[in-house]
Amino acid sequence: MSRIARIVTLIVAGEMIFGLPFHLTRFFRPTYLDAFGLSNTDLGVMQAGYGIAAILAYFPGGALADRFSTRKLLAGSLVATAAGGLYLATYPDLAELRYLNFFWGFSTIFLFWAALIRATREWGGHDEQGVAFGMLEAGRGLLAVTVAFVAVRIFAGLMPADVAAASDEVRRDAFRIVIFVYSALPVVAAALVWRFIPEDKPASGHRHSPWQGMWVVLQRPVVWGQAIIIVCAYTAFRATDNYGLYAYDVLGMNEVNSAEFAAYGNLIRPFAAIAAGVLADRFTISRSIGAGFAVLTLAFLVLSQLVPDGPLRAVIFVNVFVSYVAVYSLRAIYFALLEENRTPRYYTGAAVGLVSVIGFTPDYFFGLLTGPILDANPGLVGFQHYFLLLAGFSLLGIIAVLWLLWLHRRGAAALWPREAAEIKA
Repeated sequence: MSRIARIVTLIVAGEMIFGLPFHLTRFFRPTYLDAFGLSNTDLGVMQAGYGIAAILAYFPGGALADRFSTRKLLAGSLVATAAGGLYLATYPDLAELRYLNFFWGFSTIFLFWAALIRATREWGGHDEQGVAFGMLEAGRGLLAVTVAFVAVRIFAGLMPADVAAASDEVRRDAFRIVIFVYSALPVVAAALVWRFIPEDKPASGHRHSPWQGMWVVLQRPVVWGQAIIIVCAYTAFRATDNYGLYAYDVLGMNEVNSAEFAAYGNLIRPFAAIAAGVLADRFTISRSIGAGFAVLTLAFLVLSQLVPDGPLRAVIFVNVFVSYVAVYSLRAIYFALLEENRTPRYYTGAAVGLVSVIGFTPDYFFGLLTGPILDANPGLVGFQHYFLLLAGFSLLGIIAVLWLLWLHRRGAAALWPREAAEIKA
């Protein structure tokens, strides 16, 4: 029971900490833009604040995760993030939103992210890394969509029957309640962490300097290969943030229906994640990732060419579905590469820090890059350019997988220094 409680707690904490900075703009994007008076470009600028803070926090946060209690790191981060939600409910202006997202970049990453990945890797052991990270991703997806549907129902219940006729004041008041819901959940997650995650010690009791671990992983090409893979996969994941806007601007749905459309896409997440984890353990993680990028490349290319008329509308829905499957499959297993790459366990945090500081740079550049694309050609043309850009990132992901496979063929001695390989984590 304690083992099940631990992974469930990691799932709840791992998703609810990102509800405020990401779920609100993913599931309620048209409403978010209207309520705060933002354009897509403004939103990109706002979210760049998060990305800058995260880039600064990933690497040193990873080093800390190798030395300090997972329980305290996770709980503290969750409570701090929830506090930011109370400020968001006051409807700050764009400049203040940038500072708030900068704060969230630290609160969700510096003390939290590497500790979460380290705890999941330890839960999975040597032979079940795909299952461990697949369960984490699947559980997070199921929780995300459950909360999203509840929040959408709350929002719809507070809006008039004719959603388009709602005044700005009514829309803002209804959305404020949604913000409060997403602010309460990290506090609940923190309580679960304090109850079910035990105090722990540094990995295997190996007390090296945090700075030593950072220096070691900086020199390993295999870690950089994993980082490039995560950049490309995470770019595709961030692309789904605009699927609700795609439904609104291109497919002609209203605010509530577009939010439901984005939420329905997340129903795919748990099934895709579990399947990817099982298949990755059965075959190999790197080749499974390569297959995912190949599927994404094709789906994005198709979406970049289609016009939503007649039977082509059904083809669009199929390719959106396929892209969701591939995106969530990749997210489920790209951190399982830590084990396939033979990363020593006492360098887990440092390795996670490096691959994250590179891999999650889309938190900084994605909105800045895609916001102007969508604003320059609102509607169909803008999204066609958008999907073509995404196909390019997916193709780069295939190239990164091929490079990683080449590094593996050189043998274990080429992956990590001899002294690291001789010490059992």
